[in-house]
Amino acid sequence: MGRSQQRKSASRANSDADASVLDAPRTPSPSNRRSSLSAGSSTPSSPDKPTGPLSILTLPEDREIVKVNNANATELKNACDDAVKRYLSRPDLFNQIFLHTDVRLALGWSSVFVAAGTGLYGFKIEFEQAKPVVWAGLILYSILTILQTLYAYFVEGHIVYMGKRKTFSKRIVTERIKLSAETQPSSKTTPPAYVLSVDYVRTTSSGKSLLAKAKTRGTKTYNEFFDVNGVMDQERFEQWVGQLVEEAMEGKTS
Repeated sequence: MGRSQQRKSASRANSDADASVLDAPRTPSPSNRRSSLSAGSSTPSSPDKPTGPLSILTLPEDREIVKVNNANATELKNACDDAVKRYLSRPDLFNQIFLHTDVRLALGWSSVFVAAGTGLYGFKIEFEQAKPVVWAGLILYSILTILQTLYAYFVEGHIVYMGKRKTFSKRIVTERIKLSAETQPSSKTTPPAYVLSVDYVRTTSSGKSLLAKAKTRGTKTYNEFFDVNGVMDQERFEQWVGQLVEEAMEGKTS
């Protein structure tokens, strides 16, 4: 009887121990933890895939109301150009390049200084004695003014935005983007339209390796973005611009 009672007691103790082990909370292994996290969250994007403008939301309260004269095509275009610059220059997107603006400002201010210096010299020096310098200043002023006009027409053209972005993952990836815009005149059947072209290049290894290159183009009439009072639907405009940019980033050409 003593031995049988000891066996029963030992068996009961083992059963209680097994039940406590089964009831105890389990600590997942690192592999199980990683699989559960990945199952509960969306699949992360590839590190080489750049962040597109549609991935970064803009809250309505962050926008200021834009209102223009919707009968003036120049005001409509300028409002769209400014919206493009604001939209693409947001944090985590592109850094705007002001090359064309800097060149035009340099030429413009140089011509102003030449004109001011020539006028001051002619004021202080007798007319006959100052003639050679005044003529030189006049010629230099004319050259600078003509260069500024030619640069704006032939080099800058219809470009409204130039941007650059560098991202770091396994390698340094450089993106360059250029947007050009113009107004398509109205016809008997269609109102004036905003024509936007996107040029996009993505490279690595200091530009030696080309990863993607594309050009997209879209046209929308201004009345699709401005109501009868001239108030701009910025969210709709940004959605359209974002789609064109992301198509170019994906290598699509339209």
